[in-house]
Amino acid sequence: MNVVITGASRGIGKAIAEVFAANGHNLFLSARNEVTLYKTMEELVTKYPGAGIKAKPFDLSVRERAMEFGIWCLGFCTPDILINNAGSFEPGSVYNEPEGLLEGQIETNLYSAYHLTRILLPPMMKRGSGHIFNMCSIASLHAYANGGAYSISKFAMYGFSKNLREEMKPHGIKVTAVHPGAVMTDSWSDFDNSKKRIMETSDIAKMIYAASQLSPAACVEDIVIRPQLGDL
Repeated sequence: MNVVITGASRGIGKAIAEVFAANGHNLFLSARNEVTLYKTMEELVTKYPGAGIKAKPFDLSVRERAMEFGIWCLGFCTPDILINNAGSFEPGSVYNEPEGLLEGQIETNLYSAYHLTRILLPPMMKRGSGHIFNMCSIASLHAYANGGAYSISKFAMYGFSKNLREEMKPHGIKVTAVHPGAVMTDSWSDFDNSKKRIMETSDIAKMIYAASQLSPAACVEDIVIRPQLGDL
């Protein structure tokens, strides 16, 4: 299968790329940081020589760059799977967060997926199959202190996912919204996880891969995955 993954250079995106590479799929990766993206590609190519891996850096929060990445991917194939994982977390509260934070979070966490998906959908619809995974969050499901613009952007991402799912049903394209709780990524870099209080990136990657392997008749609409002891 041909798999497009955004935000693929580290964290959950890198873990997703690894599980698909380990199973021999063709990957098309993007991230904002050129150095870490190509380093990730080099690691995966060395570790999984049976996988086809291509990568190109883009800042997908910019509409034109998101469209360029989509066009670049279509130059090689029509994707079977699109994983809209690009995103960022910036804490804050509506009443005192910096001016422009909401716009930045919406551009990164929602518009990147919206514009890329719009480029890739027409050939997927013509073929009549495909699977889109949108990285939402537990913050898409309920508000929490210091969530602010981030939580707002993730609520919007979930709304995008639900609407897209209804639109794509007649075209044989599945849409899955992924809602992770706390995961050991850069957002939790200062957290002592020696007692395994929060999840590993591979936990999310394995769930996405499993959902991608079901029959055409089955769609996992939502993946809600939290630490075993609950949210922090």
